Amino acid sequence: MKHHSLFITASLALLSSSYAFSGGSHDGGIHAKVDPTGNTPATFDIVHAKITTDKNIATFHMAVSEKAGTSKPLASGKLAGSNVFSYVWPTSLNSATVGFEKDAGILALAVTAHADFDDTPLYDENSDNNPANDGDVWHSHWVVLQGNEQCGKGMLAVVDIPEGTSPRLPKTWPGLPILLDSPGWDPTFNNETVEVKVAFDSNVDISNTKYDGVTAGLRVNQSVHAPLLCVVNVMDVASGDLSLPGKVNQ
Repeated sequence: MKHHSLFITASLALLSSSYAFSGGSHDGGIHAKVDPTGNTPATFDIVHAKITTDKNIATFHMAVSEKAGTSKPLASGKLAGSNVFSYVWPTSLNSATVGFEKDAGILALAVTAHADFDDTPLYDENSDNNPANDGDVWHSHWVVLQGNEQCGKGMLAVVDIPEGTSPRLPKTWPGLPILLDSPGWDPTFNNETVEVKVAFDSNVDISNTKYDGVTAGLRVNQSVHAPLLCVVNVMDVASGDLSLPGKVNQ
């Protein structure tokens, strides 16, 4: 019986170690409870969010109650009114950190999927030798957000680039008239977790950055005009109030 107990203990320890190694560890960061009402889709019901760093590489981590990444918007066949699903980490980082103008809005890392358009023209996520048809594959963006009442009371939008203006933009900006970057950081899904590893310039210190976790639906404006991309359905917020309580490496 003693040997049997030792075997069980060792096996549990091994499983625990393996789970942590796979990205499943929920140490530190922001913890949230599963929605008891069941109104939040399980694939977007946040239970944990955190950001950690190793030298100049930051790992953005989010865990939901079930099967992250298994729910995607259906194709509508047109850009106007099309939907975007997203896992988002709003941060306190200045927008200039990744190549936008300084103080342009809330800088957020987003993992998105959308069936009706492709906004990563430099990358071929589905490996079919056509980089223009894989918007429905989960991919990452930097986005700059601001409040926009045209999207609804208290709602946010990706900041538009007014016609005739030439703001500072990252080198991997995809050409859309909004403050959005397509840097090519591949998200990794593992059961209930999604993670993105992001490389920063060696002289960039994000150790004092604050963050939150959000799952949301966005929609392209029916007129395909300003505001081009609105947040229309916030499914969950890790902190509950978008207060950015998370601290990197804590």
